[in-house]
Amino acid sequence: MITCTRDPITLNDVTNLAEAPFVIEGQGSGRMKIYFESEANRREYLETETHGGVRSPGLRAIFDAMADNPNTGSIN
Repeated sequence: MITCTRDPITLNDVTNLAEAPFVIEGQGSGRMKIYFESEANRREYLETETHGGVRSPGLRAIFDAMADNPNTGSIN
C-alpha cells in the first residue's frame, strides 16, 4: 500500500497520522492511503467530481483545444 501524508486539499504535510482522517483508494498492491489535516478536507476530497478518464468528452475537448493553441505547440 502506498501512503500519502500530504493533504491533497491544502498540500500541507500531515504529521499526526494516529489522529488524522484518511481514505483508502484503489485495490490490491496499488492501494493508496491518503491522510488529511481535517475531516472537512477529507469530505471535500470525497465530494470532488472527477473526470471520466482520458476518453471522457470533456478531457478530449481540453486536449483538442490545447493542440490547436499556438502557445503550446503541437501535441498531435
